[in-house]
Amino acid sequence: MAPALGDELLIELEGIEKTFRVGDTEIRALDGVDLDVSSGDYLAISGASGSGKSTLMNVLGCLDTPTRGSYRLRGVPVHVLDDDTLAMIRNKEIGFVFQSFNLLPRLDALRNVEVPLLYGPLLPAPRLERAAAALERVGLADRMSHLPNELSGGQRQRVAIARALVNQPALLLADEPTGNLDSRTSEEIMGLFDDLAAAGTTIMVVTHDREVAAHARREIRMRDGKIV
Repeated sequence: MAPALGDELLIELEGIEKTFRVGDTEIRALDGVDLDVSSGDYLAISGASGSGKSTLMNVLGCLDTPTRGSYRLRGVPVHVLDDDTLAMIRNKEIGFVFQSFNLLPRLDALRNVEVPLLYGPLLPAPRLERAAAALERVGLADRMSHLPNELSGGQRQRVAIARALVNQPALLLADEPTGNLDSRTSEEIMGLFDDLAAAGTTIMVVTHDREVAAHARREIRMRDGKIV
């Protein structure tokens, strides 16, 4: 599938298959997926439960490797890399936003956002400066010292988005990012994604929510492990 915009191909998937074995039964979660994504694209991946969208996100996020096929991220063939190299790519090149926020309860917002930077070369002062800048970017400059349980659901998701952005990744992957939020807060979070996309961030949102998918510039629908 051709990219929608931009000159630089960020993601190239070709013939991606992913199979799982449950007892004597082989389950094909992905069945020959081809997909190109340009740098700066804003994409929604939608489909019913069991359609393959979550498995596709795991492959895109280097959380899982395909059984067959090739995956290039910025031209790098990540499908052949070892676990340590994949972990480095996940930390540097991919930012994750999850439905359940996944914040550390004993760390304030600033320290939660700092976590991905702990695995890099930055010293403490520059790490905190970058974390503070990420929180300012998502509108939480006045909540940096608050613990997660002192924040609303929408604010916690903004902290999670700031954490995902702090390493300036090539790709922002969001898995049902509004699943735990009310409709008004969901619109606020999707508005933030819209702003990030307008500023050039490459975003892929996995969702079953039609209203969430409508925010993206293009939508890919999954069924039975295929793009339909």
